[in-house]
Amino acid sequence: MKKLIVKTMVLISFFGIFGFSGSNDPSSWSSQKINKWFEKGEWLNGWKIKPDGSINRRELAISYFKNKSRWDKAFTFLKTNDLSKLEIKRYDIDGDNVYAPVSEYLSKNEGDAKYEAHKKYIDIQYVIQGVELMSVAPMSERKEVITVYDSTKDIEFMTVKQSKDYKATSERFFVFFPSDIHRPGVKVEENSQVRKIVVKVKVD
Repeated sequence: MKKLIVKTMVLISFFGIFGFSGSNDPSSWSSQKINKWFEKGEWLNGWKIKPDGSINRRELAISYFKNKSRWDKAFTFLKTNDLSKLEIKRYDIDGDNVYAPVSEYLSKNEGDAKYEAHKKYIDIQYVIQGVELMSVAPMSERKEVITVYDSTKDIEFMTVKQSKDYKATSERFFVFFPSDIHRPGVKVEENSQVRKIVVKVKVD
């Protein structure tokens, strides 16, 4: 009996040391493990663009392991296409589970841009050409609802108490979850032309 207990303890220690816990639930991971997974970057499927530091790493890991196939298809699309030559239209990557509208527009004055949030989809936002300002705030900073949630368009507009600003260029991409309020498309110094792709990943 003692030998069996010793063998069991050795096996538990072995799997614990080498990380073979079989747990694909990042909600229980330590911050160190989350950061290691994020920084290793295998989840990017070879896409070379850097993720912005504003991304909620734990939220990303949880969503990735829950819907790995969708995330893999999203990043494979970004990797395997010349984004600068895509037509201005919606691309169905996996039906309504993963799709990507490509758009071109003139960046807005701050007063003309609204804070928004979604419930059904996560946004992977990437400025292919140009530059714009992204303002980001957690849902806890929501102040007043301007336009109530439209389930057909999966969007609501609001004001916020405070937010942080990030410059979006072709060097890095952003990910916005339903818990992230964001205001994209704001000018940096002057109004300028922007080409962007937003990959929408459905939330279950």
